[in-house]
Amino acid sequence: MSTESPVSVARGLFYLICAGTAWGTAGAAAALVFRAGDMGPVSLSFWRCAGGFVLLLAARLVRPRRATPRPRRVRRIVVTGVALAVFQTAYFAAVEETGLAVATVVTMGSGPVLIALGARLTMGERLGRGGAFAVLGALAGLVVLVLGDGGGEAAVSPAGVAWALASAAAYAVMTLVTRWWGRDGGADAPDTTIWSFAVVSLCLLPLAAVEGLMPHAADPVRVGACLLYIAAVPTALAYALYFAGAAVVRSATVSVITLLEPVGAAVIAVVLLGEELTAATVVGTVLMLAAVTGLAVAEARGVVAARREVAVS
Repeated sequence: MSTESPVSVARGLFYLICAGTAWGTAGAAAALVFRAGDMGPVSLSFWRCAGGFVLLLAARLVRPRRATPRPRRVRRIVVTGVALAVFQTAYFAAVEETGLAVATVVTMGSGPVLIALGARLTMGERLGRGGAFAVLGALAGLVVLVLGDGGGEAAVSPAGVAWALASAAAYAVMTLVTRWWGRDGGADAPDTTIWSFAVVSLCLLPLAAVEGLMPHAADPVRVGACLLYIAAVPTALAYALYFAGAAVVRSATVSVITLLEPVGAAVIAVVLLGEELTAATVVGTVLMLAAVTGLAVAEARGVVAARREVAVS
């Protein structure tokens, strides 16, 4: 069984940074969709994943390699797809129950902790003192970023917190199984991404049908453009990069780097949506970017050190 991965750790880090940045643009595009029509969050998630599946499958078909998954990959695709469906749907349910600020803090704040614990228990990955400080710095930055602008005044719903924890747990499972299968070179990022979105779409279709699949919009062109963007950039492109990067980078590092999503959302809110640049936005962004940079540097140094040990031996 091959131990080599087609993606280097350095490239994997770059992929994850790009994915986290792209995810940060999804919220702004979704906000435009909600303003222009009556589409619900589950329906938006369905069209996002279904559109991502179609785009990725079309791109895959133009290559000589077939897009149909091999039988031995079906299990990992189903697990990843179900985890992704729970991750997205539970997060939307948390937002509806307890508000955006609390749902974001609980989901994205507990995610790195669950991933670090899971990686330690299942794969023996040690976070280290520097990594622990980086995780704490990232979580502090997230709390400041989301709650520092008065979002903490929202009422906390126990049901909403439970949904958020379920979302974080599903995200942790998705990250850990991707890393687990990637350790022996067994992960196939393109096929996993494509067919996982097919699984997500099937899981969300009944819920989206109940909510209403086809939105009524005063500006259908804008809604269509936003949906196409959401399916293409923060979905098809971002998740393809995420699965490729998560297969070769330590799970705890993955969890912190993907916290770039709220950083990107905050920057877009200030630059494009005209929201006020607050001290909380600046401090939270700086803390999280510092944590991401520190973990990326530590990851790269670890790879270099490991290669040196192999060369010496």
